[in-house]
Amino acid sequence: MNRVAELTSLRNIGKEMSRKLISVGIDSPEKLREAGSKQAFFQLKTLYPNVCLVHLHVLEGAISDLEYNCLPEETKRDLKAFRDFLN
Repeated sequence: MNRVAELTSLRNIGKEMSRKLISVGIDSPEKLREAGSKQAFFQLKTLYPNVCLVHLHVLEGAISDLEYNCLPEETKRDLKAFRDFLN
């Protein structure tokens, strides 16, 4: 299985997000889980300044195996605070 296919096997991760993750060195589901959503988002933000809060939700959902729009409210607040800190 190629790297794009491995990442797209995760919930919420499409081909474009997979390509972006690979470009920042996160080329497998294991590496995404190891990095965590915040670190992965930070790495993406340095290369792709236009990534937004939805991308962070997508990453967290992929790691948690949840649809990105079904994350618990507490998790959403925490992720938003992190994104706000980066901006």
